[in-house]
Amino acid sequence: MFSIPSMDKAALKIKYGFEIEMLCARREQRGPQLTGKQMQFKHVTLEIDGPVAVLKLDHPEVMNAVSTEMLGGLGEALDAIDDRRSEVRCLVMTGAGRAFCAGANLQGRDSQKPGRSNAGATLETAYHPFLRRLRNLHCPIVTSVNGAAAGAGMSFALMGDMILCARSAYFLQAFRRIGLVPDCGSTWLLPRMIGKARSVELSLMGERLPAEKALEWGLVNRVHDDAALMQETMKLAHELANGPTIALSLIRKLYWESPDNSFEDQLDLEQQFQRMAGAAEDFREGVTAFLEKRPAKFKGK
Repeated sequence: MFSIPSMDKAALKIKYGFEIEMLCARREQRGPQLTGKQMQFKHVTLEIDGPVAVLKLDHPEVMNAVSTEMLGGLGEALDAIDDRRSEVRCLVMTGAGRAFCAGANLQGRDSQKPGRSNAGATLETAYHPFLRRLRNLHCPIVTSVNGAAAGAGMSFALMGDMILCARSAYFLQAFRRIGLVPDCGSTWLLPRMIGKARSVELSLMGERLPAEKALEWGLVNRVHDDAALMQETMKLAHELANGPTIALSLIRKLYWESPDNSFEDQLDLEQQFQRMAGAAEDFREGVTAFLEKRPAKFKGK
């Protein structure tokens, strides 16, 4: 969104993803590895709870506003998840403290002069790679919106395949308040989720959308009392993680591709993915369990 200084290694990894990862691997040992159930990155915490990874935006002093440093931490956290992709079968993303994410961290940008800043530069170098990695993740994503989800934070929340909210949470297209346009994919996501009229209104007016209204509009899946949100989130995440995760991964890919496909293209894609799902061990287990009238024991294989 704004010009940034020269990037450190973490920022390079979020910019170039797999390519820079391979380059670094040739020259030196990889960055921090998961040695236990929890790991701390820059403004990001990653916790492994069995087959569920919990990625927490962790800079509560600024309501988890996104900085270049946080984006670097998010990239390293996704690297750690990739290292355990055979074990991690669902990702939960949430925020520390009273907010999910307040959008971009604007601290220290008062000196930006009109016409001198490139407000779109950081999008392509830092934000977009993270969003693309979420879209292409190997497992389902549950976003647990524990408070305000504004600007880029709203887009992060909407990347969930299942979106759960605290009753006190709200969404905000905050860009018009500082004279910018919506970004981080919100102008693609919102019209497909709630229609053009409501999307344009949210963006032009910059008004809060409470969790209950978001549920009514079909923007989110479930709303829970604040105290129960994380418990309900983990319950749902473990249910997904214990399911046929090869099929679940293909399902999420089908729905990502659907808006831009013709009907015939989508039929072809369904046929292709069904062939892939049918070749998995989980399909055989599912059919066997159905015939034997017992719960299926899926292994994600």
